[in-house]
Amino acid sequence: MKRIITLLLFLLPGYFCNAQVAAAADTIIVTDIKNDRSLLGSTLFYFDNSSSLSLQEVLQRSFNRFKTDNPRVKIKPENVSATLYLKILLKNNTAREVSSYLNPGIYFTTYNIYRVQDQSISIQDSSNHSNYKKITLAPGSTNLFLLKIKPLKIELGNLSPVLIDEDFLTEYKLTLTKHKSVIQLFGLVLSGVLLMMILFTLANFVISRKKEFLYNAAYSSCMFLLIFFNSSLPKFSTPFINFYYSYFDFFLLVTGIFFYISFTRRFLDTRNNYALLDRILMYGQRFLMLLLVIFTFFNFFTDTFLPQYYLESIMKVLFLLLGFAFIYLALKRKDKLFNYIAAGNAMLVTFSLISFIILFLNIKSTKIYFTSLFYYNTGIVLELTFFLLGLAYKNRTELIKEIKKQEALKLDAEKKEFETQIAVIKAQQEERNRISADMHDDLGAGMTTISLYSELAKGKLINNPIPEIEKISSAANDLLGKMNAIIWSMSNSNDSLGNMIAYIRSYALEYFEDTGVHCKIDIPENLPNIQVIGTIRRNVFLVVKEALNNILKHAKATEVSITLVRVDDSLTLYIQDNGTGINMEKLRQFGNGLKNMKKRMADIGVDFTIENLSAGQAGKNGTLITIHRKVTQF
Repeated sequence: MKRIITLLLFLLPGYFCNAQVAAAADTIIVTDIKNDRSLLGSTLFYFDNSSSLSLQEVLQRSFNRFKTDNPRVKIKPENVSATLYLKILLKNNTAREVSSYLNPGIYFTTYNIYRVQDQSISIQDSSNHSNYKKITLAPGSTNLFLLKIKPLKIELGNLSPVLIDEDFLTEYKLTLTKHKSVIQLFGLVLSGVLLMMILFTLANFVISRKKEFLYNAAYSSCMFLLIFFNSSLPKFSTPFINFYYSYFDFFLLVTGIFFYISFTRRFLDTRNNYALLDRILMYGQRFLMLLLVIFTFFNFFTDTFLPQYYLESIMKVLFLLLGFAFIYLALKRKDKLFNYIAAGNAMLVTFSLISFIILFLNIKSTKIYFTSLFYYNTGIVLELTFFLLGLAYKNRTELIKEIKKQEALKLDAEKKEFETQIAVIKAQQEERNRISADMHDDLGAGMTTISLYSELAKGKLINNPIPEIEKISSAANDLLGKMNAIIWSMSNSNDSLGNMIAYIRSYALEYFEDTGVHCKIDIPENLPNIQVIGTIRRNVFLVVKEALNNILKHAKATEVSITLVRVDDSLTLYIQDNGTGINMEKLRQFGNGLKNMKKRMADIGVDFTIENLSAGQAGKNGTLITIHRKVTQF
């Protein structure tokens, strides 16, 4: 199984095709070169796997020819850690000195060029980090040049040696730096999309302080840097470019996967919902950190490349397997949040497989749809898009839950407050009932005794009446009636509209009895069964009582009518007499009675009016008092 995996990993890049040994390199006429020319077909190569041979010993070795029609080839992973030597034979067939520049077209750590002449070997340029080495050919001379290159420890080491005319060098550099292929431009567009996602996610983190937004932004940032650098860095060696391709791109990939797992654990809340999966992912993160440490050690402290190559390949395979695992779990579990993770992984896995197929078949095409990088970058962006949609869905769901929770807490608080108010009202009513019972039992009995004894005294003194005893009897009866009214208003057993109207009716008929005033009461049947609290009953009764008292004392009326009318959701009580009416400009005869009546009605939210009736209104004189209130307000 291990051999099969190794074979598949080696099939990803292209390979050198070894050919027969060449006795000598093809001669290249320098003056025939216009601007630049690929030298791959005319160049011989040799790998010093031990990197220990001297230049003289290397020249004694058998060099091979590149057997390919392509302008560039990839270096096998097992040859990356070796020292690469190239033989190039150049000829100047003119009568003037000619200068050109050699570019190996490969990412390297060191690169030197030597002129081989007779038995001597001289270095042409000691600048190891420069892609462009200047060579000068004397008139009519032919020179053999040996290029010593230490390849950069990367999988994508493309070798494409090129000879550049001295006058074309500046333009050639600008072309490499500024010219962007379609796939590079597409990568820059995707980088912009990812940057917008990152800013949106960070804004949500600042607002909500939820770590899944932060982890997603970290993962997106790593993927953004990978796509951006791959699309913007020029295709030649510099210290930063070498560092990026040899180490930093792997560091970004591993770090991104680490934050991806952190995001997944937080997003799905695996600690509480999927304990086994949470442990697997936690150990997976630790394994990733171990891989990164091992990779770092091999990259900076050893010359070998194969362990790094295998580690990177294993990490990529594990990442794909993780994607498959999430897809499988999403199909097995009916969890909408899992579906978003699975959908994102499905996009990445699908497009990564397409990218792998293109690499495996070694498809060469200038069209963007036949490049592996196009599908891989697209898969990353689609994956992150689904993750962002999942975050938005989860955030909206949690926000709705939080609002419902707050509403439930608010309703619960209101319920408790209402229950407290009910308890207070109940306690108050119980106290009122106790007081009214005490008044009825104690004060009522006492006042009845006083009234009885005063009546007995009056009977014994019938021939010699005493005015004070008459006043005592009258005051006792009056106080007893007021006390009964207070007791009636305080008892919650009387808190109904029907009870209030019945009490007013009974009082009015009794009040005008033996006074010469005919009292007519019109009450509709089937009154609404609504509650009328004691405060409203008491104030309405006292206003009615004051009105009847004024009619009897001041109106000189012979008839009084009390009428209750119900219209829709309101009740109106009319008190009308046929007396002399009321002089609105001279209210002295009523004292503060009218003001008190209006104030009592205003306190309980009842509309109150009083007006004179002329002969033109129902053919009667007198006064009309109107008390009006909506039924829903009782």
